[in-house]
Amino acid sequence: MGIYLNPGSNKFQETINSDIYVDKTEVIEYLNSIVRTEQKYVSVSRPRRFGKSIAANMLCAYYGKGDSRHIFEKLKIAGCGNWDRYLNQFDVIKVVMTDFIKSRVDVETSLDKMQKLIMRDIRKQYPDVDYFDSDDLLQSMADVYSENGTQFVIIIDEWDAVFRERKNDYDGQTMYLDFLRDWLKDKEYVALAYMTGILPIKKYGKHSALNMFREFSIITPMQFAEYTGFTEDEVKDLCGEYGRDYNKFKEWYNGYDVSDIIPPDRNYEIQKSTGKELEQKHYSIYSPLSVVEAVSTGIIQNYWNNTESYEALAEYIRMNFDGLKDAVALLMDGGSVSVDLSSYQNDMTSFHGRDDVLTMLIHLGYLGYDIDTGKVFIPNKEIRDEFKTSTKSEEWVDTFTSFKKSQKLLQATWDCEEEKVAELLEWFHDTAENKTYNSEAALSYAVQMAYYAGQKYYTTIQELDSGKGYVDLVYLPSPQCPDKPVLLIELKYDKTVGTAADQIRSRNYPQKLEHYKGNILLVSVNYDKDVTSDSVGYKHHSCEIEKV
Repeated sequence: MGIYLNPGSNKFQETINSDIYVDKTEVIEYLNSIVRTEQKYVSVSRPRRFGKSIAANMLCAYYGKGDSRHIFEKLKIAGCGNWDRYLNQFDVIKVVMTDFIKSRVDVETSLDKMQKLIMRDIRKQYPDVDYFDSDDLLQSMADVYSENGTQFVIIIDEWDAVFRERKNDYDGQTMYLDFLRDWLKDKEYVALAYMTGILPIKKYGKHSALNMFREFSIITPMQFAEYTGFTEDEVKDLCGEYGRDYNKFKEWYNGYDVSDIIPPDRNYEIQKSTGKELEQKHYSIYSPLSVVEAVSTGIIQNYWNNTESYEALAEYIRMNFDGLKDAVALLMDGGSVSVDLSSYQNDMTSFHGRDDVLTMLIHLGYLGYDIDTGKVFIPNKEIRDEFKTSTKSEEWVDTFTSFKKSQKLLQATWDCEEEKVAELLEWFHDTAENKTYNSEAALSYAVQMAYYAGQKYYTTIQELDSGKGYVDLVYLPSPQCPDKPVLLIELKYDKTVGTAADQIRSRNYPQKLEHYKGNILLVSVNYDKDVTSDSVGYKHHSCEIEKV
């Protein structure tokens, strides 16, 4: 048994010996199905505290040469057919990249040290191999395979350390990715390559150096979905065993919704071989570390700060790309925000807009993601506490002031308080970035900003075709909020509020929304630029609200 070659089963045995152990060994059945196939490259990314290192130790114990049958024959994997097919059949190389990649050490030096230490173990295990160059790790592994037919299972924990420890070392990152490609890709000595990290595989240029890997992330975990964290049933069982209040655990630590949906090409392969189409399953996932701590101590509290500082979250959400701060305020109010995942570069520095930051926060575990709606949300009370702590600085005062006024505007609209609505719209128009006040487009921009809090309850549609014209703004209740009224907002610039109301009636806009009849508010807004400051009840905006 070496340090890096066949490190043994001691670490996994310690996990099993712990007071709380949740058995996730059935994932080995899937991994066994891809050993020595073209799908043998697996990258599993999920947040800290979600059991990545425990899984890596489990695979070392299972695949590594030695004798661990006595461990696994008592666990769930033993209930799977042909479960011991690859038990103790390979030389396992396990590397924790944070042991080598350091902020103060250049990448080339780190990789050189790592290779020398692995080679020391290999030479001890195989002293009689005719090595071409015993200092060359890649060639030496090929030499071992050539002489002995020995294949390796290579397990890399914290594979993305270089992107976290050396965020701005782009040359070092490229060197690291190229090294992993040269070490793993198309090598006959590799039976299985398994990497874990927080971030998905880094993109650079148009291609990834590691495009042979199939990625299982917190967003698309596929076959790893139920192994991403603790499931509801597992948490219920723990709460029952320890006499804990499950409902409190659900409020504090639940909320990561993951799906085992498999891409169409793979689904087709399975359907062809089995004659059955896969059914998508959703799993409600809990943070393992938080659950274990709370179950063990009986104390329900925020355990997130044991592994993360609130400054880490604060650093990212203060990047006010495309109204990111407004989005954070909405999320903290229990709302959800649509996100485009496609542009994120899978690192911690290349942010080009709000969506990139939100996508990274999904991978870090600060946000949940609904794959069906494409929206992000704050998953539970524990994470909401982190957001509260991270937004206490003075720079957030204006953001929350605006959001509270938006909430008041929404309530005033529902209550048909026309004067209050006009007053709040005045405030938002005065604070809008677009201060031209010279068009309906500028007015529309200000009104949409003013009703920002409504995204928690509504889907916004601009220029809805009624058949006889277009409604400027329509707020349709989301399926989760069917009791909320439809808001039909007609805007006029430098005319009268009556003109807007008359237009709504003359064009029969509500007929377009016949099934909402009885729960529609017609909101007519006009902006009069010529109102003088000495006018009675001075304000540029006027409003009428009618229920139909």
